[in-house]
Amino acid sequence: MSRLYDTVEPSVIDEEMLTHAVEEQGPKEEAGKIAKTEGIDFRDVLALRLDFKNILKIDGLWEFSSLTKLQLDNNIIEKIEGISMLINLVWLDLSFNNIEVIEGLDTLVKLQDLTLYNNRISHVENMDTLTDLQVFSIGNNDLKELENIAYLRRFKKLKTLNLHHNPFCDLEGYRQYVAAFLPHIEYLDYHLLDEQTKAAAYEHHQIQIEEMLDNEKKAQSRQAEDDRQALELQLHRKAYVENLNGPSLFQSMYAEDAEGQKLEDMPGVDELLVVYPLKIFTAICQQMFEYGLQEHQKREAEVEQFWECVEEAKTENKEMGMRAVQEFMADKKQMFTEMSSISDPKQLADRVQEYNTCITELWDKLMGLELQLVDQLEEVIQNFDRNMQDLVSTFIENLQGYMVQARDAENAHHEKMMEIATVTLEKVLKNELDEEIPDDLKMLFVDRDTITNAVSSSHDVHLLKIDNKEDDIVTHINNWLKHMIETIHEEQEIQRNRQRVTEINHLIDHLREEIDNLELTGGQGY
Repeated sequence: MSRLYDTVEPSVIDEEMLTHAVEEQGPKEEAGKIAKTEGIDFRDVLALRLDFKNILKIDGLWEFSSLTKLQLDNNIIEKIEGISMLINLVWLDLSFNNIEVIEGLDTLVKLQDLTLYNNRISHVENMDTLTDLQVFSIGNNDLKELENIAYLRRFKKLKTLNLHHNPFCDLEGYRQYVAAFLPHIEYLDYHLLDEQTKAAAYEHHQIQIEEMLDNEKKAQSRQAEDDRQALELQLHRKAYVENLNGPSLFQSMYAEDAEGQKLEDMPGVDELLVVYPLKIFTAICQQMFEYGLQEHQKREAEVEQFWECVEEAKTENKEMGMRAVQEFMADKKQMFTEMSSISDPKQLADRVQEYNTCITELWDKLMGLELQLVDQLEEVIQNFDRNMQDLVSTFIENLQGYMVQARDAENAHHEKMMEIATVTLEKVLKNELDEEIPDDLKMLFVDRDTITNAVSSSHDVHLLKIDNKEDDIVTHINNWLKHMIETIHEEQEIQRNRQRVTEINHLIDHLREEIDNLELTGGQGY
């Protein structure tokens, strides 16, 4: 089915191959000579042909970030890889290769035309992100099941489809099946699908289509609910209260509590557990959860206000700097006009010195503005840091208060469990227990120390779970605050300052070079 080059050594995509391909496809004659002399920047290349190169593995294309068209047909490629960074691709040809699986296309969300003709593909899959796909050729592969057609229903912009020479094309009613389940297709296997054909196909498969539509609607509803829950959980995690709006913490206390799981079968414990987790412990967790969300909103509002202040200060400072540069440029134009007509060398030298003085004054003014902004932003950051520290400290303090309530509830529960265990032990020792209990629980009632240790061990596990949850929340929010402040200081403000100072110095150097490079020869102009 696919082309095989058994007698030819596979090629490797290297710098030499890429450079040659770009030069071969680039501008010709004089423009081509200039391109070769000045060098080729792969980042500027929009189209690239690498067909008939006997390429086995796709590699080395990461620099072609602007590429919109890539031709890799008629090679011996076995795996789609090495193109995830080509996010601007619109057209991709991988026909006549040895590819078995559709993969590695997730990031190519701009792709409109995809050709996989003449490969070894048996399933249409892993293309969910290609929502702009309009032309898809996967003919002459190994597609046997018509269910592959249903996968293509998600591509609402798909108009041209080539499935020719796949095994399922020999099935009776193949063309009608495609017309029925892909009504948005206009051209199938190079032939127009007219409305009459589509209408007849729909009528023939109406029951199946309506069932599929119903299933798709249900699937979309499930997906929407999953997405909603995922976003909700993400919010809860940002608020550091995930899984506190329910019995999750309580259930986790028993999940790793082997003794507690046995003790649940003691007479009267089932009623106690209903009161303890649902009416007491879960209520405390719910209060923590709601409080955490409220505090998260306060922190988010504080962060938003901080960045508004930062942007406001930067904008104001930038405008003052631009005014200073504009005023200088206006003076510069006037000074250059005057210097072009001065014939006296001494007078000209004085004028050049005056110009250089103006440059120095501009540098002083721009650097002064930058220092002013640094001081201003430092004060804003310090105030923000103090406010956030207060918010986080208040959150932690109140959270720990809720955790104290949770421990108190667990202690009260423990006392009741101990009471039930003591009563049950007496009944067991006197053979007065009315109901049968499991053998593993009976083993705990051999004497008072054994059952007491079991109840205490269960209690310790529960307290440890509460402690760990508290430590986890406190650690995560402190780390978040520390990382945020460090990022603002080091990665954003320091880098911004360095970049701004570099910009100012480059401007000043350019202005000085301008006057140095001028040919001021008394009255001859420049």
